[in-house]
Amino acid sequence: CVQVPIMLCLSALMALALDSMKLHGTRFFRISTFLPYAVPAVVSTLIWGFVYGAKYGLVGSLNDFLGTDIDVLAPSVLLASIGNIVTWEFTGYNMLIFYSSLSTIPHSLYEAASIDGASEWQIVKSIKLPELRGSLAITVIFSIIGSFQLFNEPSILQNMVPGNAITTYYTPNMYAYNLSF
Repeated sequence: CVQVPIMLCLSALMALALDSMKLHGTRFFRISTFLPYAVPAVVSTLIWGFVYGAKYGLVGSLNDFLGTDIDVLAPSVLLASIGNIVTWEFTGYNMLIFYSSLSTIPHSLYEAASIDGASEWQIVKSIKLPELRGSLAITVIFSIIGSFQLFNEPSILQNMVPGNAITTYYTPNMYAYNLSF
């Protein structure tokens, strides 16, 4: 529930940063943010499962270094960990939708606003953000549908989490799968 707004805010901020033309290396930035979407969900979940691992993963190494015992695969924070994986996977996709919407704004609109004395923030607030309304509606719908379709991430993490943190009815797709097979 909280993951979708966070992901869409990050996507919109990245699209606005790309559109500002003050960011150097925009092609690299665009590709590197879209690349996680091109990685299959199974592979990205395995990668994040390794990162989250308490024994050999990055989180385990940080715990050893800091002398803490934080388990990001604990049942109390497991949903946030899955949300992090999904955010990493789909932020670039949503960013491209926002960026393509911003790229359709005529440059004459920006020139007219700057001649009228509008600051960068006023241009963002008065021109760019209203232009994102349609894209925002589409990305919200896609993201909510995607949240209901989660299957790979919880299914793969099911073997990595302690106990029965992920049950057969954790997501609607897992429930339907377990009823069917």
